Amino acid sequence: MQDLFNYSRRQSSVVNVGATPLGGAYPVRLQSMTNTSTMDTAACVEQSKRIIAAGGEYVRLTTQGKREAENLMAINAALRGQGIMTPLVADVHFNPDVADVAARYAEAVRINPGNYVDPARTFKHLDYTDEEYAAELRRLHDRFVAFLDICKENHTAIRIGVNHGSLSDRIMSRYGDTPDGMVESCMEFLRICVERQFADVVVSIKASNTVLMVLTVRRLVAAMEREGMSFPLHLGVTEAGEGEDGRIKSALGIGALLSDGYGDTIRVSLSEPPEDEIPVAAKLLAYVSSRAGSLYIPGKQAAAFDYLAPARRQTKAVGDIGGGNVPVVVSENLSGKPYDGGTLLPDYIYVGPSLPQQRIEGVKYIVDSANWTGDEGTYPAFSFNQLGGIEACGADVKFLFLPYMIVGDEVLDLLRRDDKIVVISQSNHPNRLGEHRALCHLLMDEGIEAPVVFFQHYAESDLEDLQVKASADMGALIVDGLCDGIFLFNQGSIPHSAVDSVAFGILQAGRLRMTRTEYISCPGCGRTLYDLESAIARVKAATSHLRGLKIAVMGCIVNGPGEMADADYGYVGAGRGRVSLYRRKECVAKNIPEDEAVARLVELIKASGDYHEA
Repeated sequence: MQDLFNYSRRQSSVVNVGATPLGGAYPVRLQSMTNTSTMDTAACVEQSKRIIAAGGEYVRLTTQGKREAENLMAINAALRGQGIMTPLVADVHFNPDVADVAARYAEAVRINPGNYVDPARTFKHLDYTDEEYAAELRRLHDRFVAFLDICKENHTAIRIGVNHGSLSDRIMSRYGDTPDGMVESCMEFLRICVERQFADVVVSIKASNTVLMVLTVRRLVAAMEREGMSFPLHLGVTEAGEGEDGRIKSALGIGALLSDGYGDTIRVSLSEPPEDEIPVAAKLLAYVSSRAGSLYIPGKQAAAFDYLAPARRQTKAVGDIGGGNVPVVVSENLSGKPYDGGTLLPDYIYVGPSLPQQRIEGVKYIVDSANWTGDEGTYPAFSFNQLGGIEACGADVKFLFLPYMIVGDEVLDLLRRDDKIVVISQSNHPNRLGEHRALCHLLMDEGIEAPVVFFQHYAESDLEDLQVKASADMGALIVDGLCDGIFLFNQGSIPHSAVDSVAFGILQAGRLRMTRTEYISCPGCGRTLYDLESAIARVKAATSHLRGLKIAVMGCIVNGPGEMADADYGYVGAGRGRVSLYRRKECVAKNIPEDEAVARLVELIKASGDYHEA
C-alpha cells in the first residue's frame, strides 16, 4: 500500500502503446475519446487533431462493428500522413471478432470483460456448478488467447476496462454487484495475460459512483500485488456528467487515486466536446503532481483504519456536526459586506472579529472567541495558541483551528476532556491531504471522537481551478470516512454563491449529502445516435428542481441498463433519434421519438410519485 501521508507514484510496469509508452517512470498520460462516427474518416481525423492540440496523448474511437474497426486503418493513415503519431485506441464491446480486427489497425484495443465473451447483461441470475463455471472460464481463456496472439503479432497493447454498469450476468450471479465482483472480472483476464507472458496491458475499473470507483481500484491494486502483478492503471469516473458536476465528480474520484500515487493515464469524461476534457485533466494532474518532493509528514496509520474498506470515523455529535449528522458546509465573510450567497446557503459562516449587522435567517455564525458574546446562533472560534480559554468558555459548540504539526499531549488532553469542541483541521503544506489525514489518524488512535471539519484555503479567480483543486483535496478524505464538514476559504474573486456550490457539489459527489438533482451522463461517442448535449440540457431544464433524485442520460445501451441500477430514472439512446426510458434498471418505455422523450420522462417520474412542481 502507498504511504497515506506522503505522495509518491506507485511503481507499475511499462506498456508500449505505439510511440507513446506509459507506466514505469513515464509521465501520466492524458486521453479522450471521439464522439463522431468511426465511419466518418474526415470527422474523426479533425476531432482527433483537436484532442491532440489540447494535449491529448491517446485518442480512443468506438468500434462497434467490423466496418468501424477496418476504417481505423484509414483514420490512422490520414493522421500519420499529416505527421501526427498519436496512438489510437479502439473501444470494443459485445463482439470479440471486432477486437481481432481492431488489433490490426490501432495501437491499442480496449475490451470490456463484462461483454467480451459473456453475453450482454440481462440481469438474470444464473446458477452454475463449479464444473460449469470452470467451463465458462475455459471458453473465455481460449477466445482471449486467440486475441492476444493477434496483439502480439501486431505489437498492439490492450486495456482491460471493467465498467460497473456492464458486469456480466455470470460475474453478478457468483459475486453480486460488488467491488469484489468488479475486481474478479478484471483479474480473470489478467491471469491469462500473465500465463501467456503478454505484458502490454493497462487496466481500469470505472463507475459513476465516485466512492465505489475509488474503493474498487484500491482493491484491484491489492489483488494484483497479491498475485505479483504491477500493470499500469487507467483512471476515470464514467458518466460523470457535464459542467460543474462533471468536473467535481471526476476530480474527486480521479484525484483521490492520483493523490495516493495511483494512475498512469487518465481520462476526464465530460458530456461536452471531447477536446474540453483535456485541460481539466491537465489541471488535475498538475495540481496533484506538485505534491511530489514536499516536506515529509510524520503520520502514522491508525490501527483501526482499513484502507480497502474504510468505515466512517466514529465521532460524537457536537451540535449538528459529527455523530450521525451529514457533513456541514462552512463559509466565510470577513469583508463585512453583505454575503453574496445563492439559493443554497452554508450551515455556518465564519465572520472573524465581528458579526454582521444583518444576519441570514437559518445560518449559524462563527466569531473569534475574544469577540463572542453568546448571541443565539453564534459560536466561538479559537486558534491553537488560545487553548487555555477553551474549557472556560460555556458555548455548546466551540471551534478550534488546529494544524497537525502542533498537536501534542496538551491538545490531546484538552480534546479528551472537552466534548464541545469541533476541530477545524488546517494545513499550509503542499500536500495538505497528508496533514489532514495524519490528524484524523492520530485522533483515531488516541480514541478522541471530536468531529473534524477540513479547512481548505485557496486564492483562485478561475472557478474551474477551484472546482478541480478542492475536489482533489477532499476526495480521499471523503472516501476514507473522515469528513464531518468542509470549509472552503477562497481569497480570489469567485463569489460566495459559487464557492458554496462547489462545497455542496463535493459532498454530493462523495455521496455524503444530497442537495440537488444528480445527473449521471456519459460523454457520448460514435455509438450515440442523438444529440446528447442538447438532451442533457432539456432533461435538466425539466428536472433540476427534484433535489436528491438521480437521473441518467446515456448515449447508448453499452452501460445504460447497468448504470440504471444506480439511478432512479434513465434516458437511454435506443437508435437514431429514439430513446428508451428506465425506472432503475427496468426499461418501461422503448423507442420513443426524441422530441417526445423528455415529456414522457417527466410523466414517468410523476406516475412514480417522485415529482413536485418547482
